Amino acid sequence: MSGVRHVPALLVSAPASGQGKTSFTAALARAHARRGRRVRVFKTGPDFLDPMVLARASGAAVYQLDLWMTGEDDARARLYDAAGEADLILVEGVMGLFDGGTSSADLAQRFGLPVLAVIDGSAMAQTFGAVATGLARYRDGLRVHGVAANRIGGSYHAQLLAGSLPADLHWFGALPRDPALALPERHLGLVAAGELAELDGRLDALADALEAHAELALPPAVAFAEATGLEVPRLLAGRRIAVARDDAFCFLYPANVDLLERAGATLQWFSPLAGDALPDCDAAWLPGGYPELHLPRLSGRADLHAALRAHVDAGKPLLAECGGMLSLLDALAASEGDAYAMAGLLRGWAVVRERLGGLGMQSAALPEGMLRGHTFHYAHADIAEPPLAHATNPDGGPAREAIYRRERLTASFVHFYFPSAPEAALRLFLP
Repeated sequence: MSGVRHVPALLVSAPASGQGKTSFTAALARAHARRGRRVRVFKTGPDFLDPMVLARASGAAVYQLDLWMTGEDDARARLYDAAGEADLILVEGVMGLFDGGTSSADLAQRFGLPVLAVIDGSAMAQTFGAVATGLARYRDGLRVHGVAANRIGGSYHAQLLAGSLPADLHWFGALPRDPALALPERHLGLVAAGELAELDGRLDALADALEAHAELALPPAVAFAEATGLEVPRLLAGRRIAVARDDAFCFLYPANVDLLERAGATLQWFSPLAGDALPDCDAAWLPGGYPELHLPRLSGRADLHAALRAHVDAGKPLLAECGGMLSLLDALAASEGDAYAMAGLLRGWAVVRERLGGLGMQSAALPEGMLRGHTFHYAHADIAEPPLAHATNPDGGPAREAIYRRERLTASFVHFYFPSAPEAALRLFLP
């Protein structure tokens, strides 16, 4: 059939967060890539950290799929494009299989993706089969390809878990409980891939363990229907956009970067942590990340702070998302430690604590248009500026992040997904 591409594909999910989805997806990606297969990996929902690890495991950029934030058309087009160049497509789910307003199960059924259910078996035996059966039977029409166990204690433990499954549920294999296989975490999730000098060694160890304790046969082929990607207006032709990128500003969706470049922008990357000056530019972007982990160095960048203030005073656009916004306040503190002076572009201060500050999908009505995105942070801010608008949560959750505007500065805890409204996103970078 013309207009359809058939490629083996698998959605890796679990009964809850923390079960081992990322470890299994990374192990599968690295193991198949080592065998010479072209692997393309996607991440369900809004996430920056898991995709960094999965990109290293697979050797290719990892894009988001989400029926609300990215939209079905965007997801369909990305899967179709990937099917044209991949021998295997892997999609890591988000939270538990059925969690969220648009869940991993919804995504699997919408695109016909078979599911690999990963269950942490470290503290169970025959109950493993009951959990697996519940996942497989909970919703009609969901196709569970297999069940895998994470953090098993040994071969006899694996035998007990496999034996607990009903005959029609396929035992996929297991990963052992081993600190050498663990991916380090911090308050927002995994530690960023760029900070892990030993990441490739851990990925190879995961792939070795998978080859020893699980199967590597390709999953069933999935038919991906032809789809057309977004039309992107060339609104940024000839414009230079300075983009901060280092360990403090590392939360960047590849789809956002692609959109700016397709709109004609020239991106000028710079590192505030390395001491780089703000490039000569027409607009700037400070993405989210971990400024709270680098307060002394960021506070010492008085030259950059002055350049950012001059940039905004000149009427040039600046987008500051989450950690980017925190770096523009008067002061920022980590936990109960000392507060450090920041750029002073927004009146107020914030402290990053152990208690969650905001979580959930966000829809923002801006003068430029309606943009979708999400929020996830542990910062608690007291900002004296009057908000331009408040985002809303499509699931009815309590997160309603304020969006601030000063001249052409746009700042918020919201991480925007630019392809959700291309023209609106591009206009954030225009005077």
